[in-house]
Amino acid sequence: QAQLVESGGGLVQAGGSLRLSCAGPGSTFSRVAMGWFRQAPGEDRHIVARIRWSGGETYYADSVKGRFSISRARDMNTICLQMNSLKPEDTAVYFCAAQRVGEREYDVWGQGTQVTVSS
Repeated sequence: QAQLVESGGGLVQAGGSLRLSCAGPGSTFSRVAMGWFRQAPGEDRHIVARIRWSGGETYYADSVKGRFSISRARDMNTICLQMNSLKPEDTAVYFCAAQRVGEREYDVWGQGTQVTVSS
C-alpha cells in the first residue's frame, strides 16, 4: 500500500522557520501532483501548497504566499515545505498528500506532523 511519511514538525517561536519533508510512496509511483494540507483544531483541512509533478508548477494558499515554499527533491520521491516567518495562526497538523495519475483528488495521505508556533 502506498505510503507517505512526513517529518520536520515541531515547536517554534513566531517569526521562526521550519522545514517539513515528505517521502514516498516510491519513485515508480505515477503522480499528477503532491501537496501539503493543514488542519487546525476545530477546523476543516485546507490546502497550503501544491506542486505539479510534470512541469513543477506551484500553487500557494493566500495565507502563506511569500512565506512558504514547496519544492521537489531530485530523487523524485520527496517534497519539502520551507516555512518562514511563521505565525501563531500557522499552528496545525500538516499533512502530505499525493494525487495518483487517473485520480481526480489526492488519494494517498501521510499521518501528519504537528507544527506549533508560539507567540
